[in-house]
Amino acid sequence: MKVVLIGLGQAGGKVTEALATHDYERGFDAVQGALAVNTAKTDLQALDIETMVIGQDRVKGHGVGGDNELGAEIMQAEATEVLDGLGGRITSRAEAIMVVAGLGGGTGSGGAPVLAKELKRIYDVPVYVLGILPGRSEGSIYQANAGRSLKTVAREADATLLVDNDAWHSAEESVAEGFDTINDNIAQRIGLLLASGEIVEGVGESVVDSSEIINTLRPGGLAALGYASAEASDDADENVNTITSLTRNALLTGTSLPNAVEAETALLVIAGQPERISRKGVERARSWLEEETGSLEVRGGDFPLESDRLAALVLLGGVERSQRLEAFLDRAAEAYQGATDQSTGQVDDFQNDELEDLF
Repeated sequence: MKVVLIGLGQAGGKVTEALATHDYERGFDAVQGALAVNTAKTDLQALDIETMVIGQDRVKGHGVGGDNELGAEIMQAEATEVLDGLGGRITSRAEAIMVVAGLGGGTGSGGAPVLAKELKRIYDVPVYVLGILPGRSEGSIYQANAGRSLKTVAREADATLLVDNDAWHSAEESVAEGFDTINDNIAQRIGLLLASGEIVEGVGESVVDSSEIINTLRPGGLAALGYASAEASDDADENVNTITSLTRNALLTGTSLPNAVEAETALLVIAGQPERISRKGVERARSWLEEETGSLEVRGGDFPLESDRLAALVLLGGVERSQRLEAFLDRAAEAYQGATDQSTGQVDDFQNDELEDLF
């Protein structure tokens, strides 16, 4: 799927750079353009993609200090300049636009819903948000920010693909130590999903294309991506169990939003050499995925790729019922109430509807 990437804030800029680099190095040609936007000038200086500083009249290039209301105000005031900065990147070749943002910071969590809304007003391609949730060990302000903006982001974007910072790094690493690992894993896994159907190194029996991804995300709301890979036999008949095991691992232990299993829609992509992909294995895996997710709309396809391994990608649409998401919102509520208690001395109930009051 050909996309244009817009990274907001520090995390959004780094992940956007990682996605663009991965796509270029693998020759996928899925990323049609990439722009990093931030209120903090220093966070942009190390990035090897085009960048833009916003809010200089308000914060003088020093960032918003985690204030996502200020981040939203700045993006509202300068959305036109950001769109102008995209220049000719969003052409007729682009099949989607993806806003990439850390939902715990100020610029990303505040700016993402504003920019998504503006992009949807102007362009007729889907506008997705790749939203990164703060891990459990990150500060309370990050939890509260993400909680307050999540519902607004989900409402404004055509779909919001969530990555929990606790999901894709080594258990031996703290989140802070694992940021590079997390970014690399996001680039590899989201990058493979975006590249599906863009480059064919062999003739697959049922090659996935962009429409399968778009249709899987069509219900809107929240989405998650599962991933697993393993070495594969040269003989497809010997890979039946490999494919079914990979699909199980991708859904049950390898998702970007752990414990997100129930879904409205699902897409299974098996990547690898076509001659190694067992049709029997794929059909068994799809049947299992249907039963496990409770979805009546499970798509599937191959991604021909020159590799000694096979990989399974499981894209889930409509995962609002995730236990992990409920646990995160509970943490966000506690963090929000704690901040309220400290600043006002009052105890206010945190209602999910308040997430819509970011603006």
